[in-house]
Amino acid sequence: MNASTLPSAGTTTAALLPVPAALAVQAGNTPLTRVSLAYIEPRFKLYLRFGEPARTLQLDRWRRCAVFLPGAMFCRIRWQANDYGTIRWQLMVMQAATPQDDMQRIPGVQPGARLLLHAEGDANVRAVLERIDGIEALGIAPVTVSPAYWRTLANRLAAHSPLPEYTAERHAAWLAGRALP
Repeated sequence: MNASTLPSAGTTTAALLPVPAALAVQAGNTPLTRVSLAYIEPRFKLYLRFGEPARTLQLDRWRRCAVFLPGAMFCRIRWQANDYGTIRWQLMVMQAATPQDDMQRIPGVQPGARLLLHAEGDANVRAVLERIDGIEALGIAPVTVSPAYWRTLANRLAAHSPLPEYTAERHAAWLAGRALP
């Protein structure tokens, strides 16, 4: 510190503390996760299956950007086709993170997210979509599902093992665990 920035002996430390309004502005500087979405009619769809963005921006006729707060969970599906039919199906369940959290770099997700589940191919994506439909049939919003369930589902897909169902009891246990201090 140089002499010009040192407080003089007669000044109080209150003058050096930030003003409450300045703290409120800093708190509003929450790091957001931006997710690219696109739709080109016969060839390409990049869309959200579930998730509650804080805001969605329309970039142009084909592209949008969904913005998520830290901790928000969402599912993005990528579908591509050519003249002969579907060439790629991909489903990712992700959780938005803060810069201090561990996260993965994912194309179209800035700055990145925690990847909870990644399914590639027609059979795997359909199997996960069936599980999501089952969760919704129970009256549970997929964004409130335990991250551990999505990781378990990903591991079972990778091991070619039977996929677990998400039950109301499992969901109640997850919510009760979150309520604990």
